Amino acid sequence: MKNRLKEEGSEVVTKCDQLKMQATDGKYYLTDAADTEAIFRLIQSIPSPKAEPFKLWLARVGYERVEETEDPEKAIQRAMATYLKKGYSKEWVNLRLKSIEIRKDLTNEWDERGVKTGNEFAILTDDITFAWAGLKIKDYKKHKDLKKENFQARRRKLLNK
Repeated sequence: MKNRLKEEGSEVVTKCDQLKMQATDGKYYLTDAADTEAIFRLIQSIPSPKAEPFKLWLARVGYERVEETEDPEKAIQRAMATYLKKGYSKEWVNLRLKSIEIRKDLTNEWDERGVKTGNEFAILTDDITFAWAGLKIKDYKKHKDLKKENFQARRRKLLNK
């Protein structure tokens, strides 16, 4: 597939990196890897009936996003449905959506008052988190065992093994 895409001049192949990933034998081998967007594009290019359900799903999701640009209320309804499917209570979902709205209002206010850099936002966010959780963000993430790592950081980490 990779060779066929290269021959066609597909941009997907250029978005693939080789990362050292652990195999079943415990050793690390260079393996083709890509971000989500590139994987979706790759799925679209597979000429197989087995890929058809994924292609239909991608088309449906794309259509839903187009609908949401025409009517943003649909995005809110989709978010509510997703949270409910995950098992959250209606009360929790309403509180979560309200907190998103409040956060947006707050960041707009900060922007109007001249807060511009990511560092300034981080300091203010840290203070807010401390006010409601009693912990700074770093401590809160540790308490909740939250880890968020972007693709490039993961790539560097794996290449250094």
